[in-house]
Amino acid sequence: MRISIHDTKEALGIAAARKGAQLINEAIRNNGEAFIVVATGSSQFEMLSALTSARISWSRVTAFHLDEYIGLPESHNASFRRYLKERFANHVPLKEFHYINGEADPQTECSRLNALIRKHPVDVAFIGIGENGHLAFNDPPADLETEEPYLVVELDDACRMQQHGEGWFPSVEAVPATAISMSVRQIMKSGSIICTVPDERKAMAVKNAVEGQVSPEVPASVLTGHKQAWMFLDKESSCLLRRI
Repeated sequence: MRISIHDTKEALGIAAARKGAQLINEAIRNNGEAFIVVATGSSQFEMLSALTSARISWSRVTAFHLDEYIGLPESHNASFRRYLKERFANHVPLKEFHYINGEADPQTECSRLNALIRKHPVDVAFIGIGENGHLAFNDPPADLETEEPYLVVELDDACRMQQHGEGWFPSVEAVPATAISMSVRQIMKSGSIICTVPDERKAMAVKNAVEGQVSPEVPASVLTGHKQAWMFLDKESSCLLRRI
């Protein structure tokens, strides 16, 4: 995993989008099309804004959804389907976007998505990490062994507090307790990974992921074993790293 540190959140987002666009364009040149994974959350605002402005043959790109709350309607402010449409999919002419329907039967929805993604190896995954070190909604201790591409997960208290703290929900109690998430192994199967992590509140998670041992207690630590992963940080999120 390569680490790139930038002065501001905006510069971080632009750099992450630039690298991601390069990788998408390489996949299109090599294969005629590209398959990507797109994350959500406040950490992705600047990156997605820059990515939608990149020169990419979007009609050759198919996107997969990383995670979604179970039981939350798309009309809700915190719906990741709504987020992805408003901040990404409505701005680029994608070939297709495979959303997670959190209002469908969870096991049936996982089976549907699993069948789809098994047909299409992912070229580039755009992800973040949580304050508790999670990848997607794989909270610690995460299942690092399952081969299921999508699975039903329970959200821990730290994760739910983060969602409330970012302003998506009026209270911690209002945050759904379960979600459908792409698994850690499925994320790691991506040809390349662009991990965007701004803000000081993520600094300890970054330190544990980058400098600690690979562990289910820090799901993001698995990224250190990926040969084509880039982690984009700002000064705040990288402030606890010894190498700085």
